[in-house]
Amino acid sequence: MEDQNKPKSIFSPYSSADPSMNVPVTAGPAGSIMSPYLNFDPSYISPGSDSQFIFPEGASRQRGRLELSFSQIGGSVFLGAAVGGLNGLYTGFRETSANQLTGAVRRTQMLNFITKQGASSAQTLGVIALMYSVFGVVLSYGRGVDDELNTVVAGTATGLLYKSSAGWKKCVRGGAIGLTLATAYILFTSGDRLKTLLEK
Repeated sequence: MEDQNKPKSIFSPYSSADPSMNVPVTAGPAGSIMSPYLNFDPSYISPGSDSQFIFPEGASRQRGRLELSFSQIGGSVFLGAAVGGLNGLYTGFRETSANQLTGAVRRTQMLNFITKQGASSAQTLGVIALMYSVFGVVLSYGRGVDDELNTVVAGTATGLLYKSSAGWKKCVRGGAIGLTLATAYILFTSGDRLKTLLEK
């Protein structure tokens, strides 16, 4: 006769007839189910309840520009490296194919293209993100408020400063690009809030 307590397979080490598996589920106050292992009422942990984090007195409930600047700069560097690396891969493949390079020479040339263009793009986007973050933090602390106006001014000032050494025409063009990108970002992230303000 087959033993009921014997495991059925190596993937199911416990049998349904194992006495240790018969743990009773008890009912708590008002008939709610209580966990037999942790001895607490799961209704206390309601997924619909508000988050009850402890914030220092007077502290904001969201991260400010200074805290966000670190992730923005780091993310920009990684994004620049990824985009530059892909562009370098495409350029290297095209150039080595045109020059009919093969073997180790081709691999070396492609690695050179990938690393050079990846590092260049990472540095460029990192510098732009650093400028934008500095302008945003200074405006936020200077005005005492963090709003959409800071984003627009920081984006415009970043474009102006980044292209300031290339002549006034390119400087103005860079400022216009910064203004456009900042405005598009605000419309994408704060469109509902702007509509509410305009309706008032």
